[in-house]
Amino acid sequence: MSREKAMKKVESDTLSEHLVHIQAKAAVLEGALAIPEGAHGLVLFAHGSGSSRHSPRNKSVAEVLGKAGLGTLLIDLLTREEDADYKTRFDIDLLTDRLEAATHWLTERAQTKNLLIGYFGASTGAAAALQAAASLEDRIRAVVSRGGRPDLAWEALDRVRAPTLLIVGGLDDIVIELNQKAYGRLRAEKQLVIVPGAGHLFEEPGALPEVARLAAEWFKRYLRPKAG
Repeated sequence: MSREKAMKKVESDTLSEHLVHIQAKAAVLEGALAIPEGAHGLVLFAHGSGSSRHSPRNKSVAEVLGKAGLGTLLIDLLTREEDADYKTRFDIDLLTDRLEAATHWLTERAQTKNLLIGYFGASTGAAAALQAAASLEDRIRAVVSRGGRPDLAWEALDRVRAPTLLIVGGLDDIVIELNQKAYGRLRAEKQLVIVPGAGHLFEEPGALPEVARLAAEWFKRYLRPKAG
């Protein structure tokens, strides 16, 4: 299947999405691409283990980013068969390869090649986002992690150049500790925000909107053309 092929158009509450298929070696990845008029930046979502581009949490954050004038690409980095395998879900190198393939696909399309790219990662997807950001260097302009496992990308953390925001729920004790250790290893511009009263999935009232607000502010700050 052609890497340039965008499939059927579906309507979103805020802007139109296009179903796209991206070739990543032997796998074909399916995603939803949405780009508001006048966008300068685009956020590629790297979902966590057991999640998908259909996750209400991911779609809720993507909607807020779209309203903030940012493009979004929600993509399944694993096929259904792969996602059913617990080991594959935690194969950070595989997730990173898929994320890099999706990034290259964006840079080859006329519609998206001039957009500044950021990553929004959750759980294991955050590790893949940071590892890919380290590999792609200045091509990735910002990273946001929601309840992520940046520790799983430990060897790459000190090579990440993109400004990185780590968001963790205040009730997620173990993940807070893992993020604090990862934060200490990061050398890029960085911030760690703990959302009070929120668990790992940010299901508590007001928790996910706060994540979306923080992410939108971070991406709006860094996914914009430099002055001059």
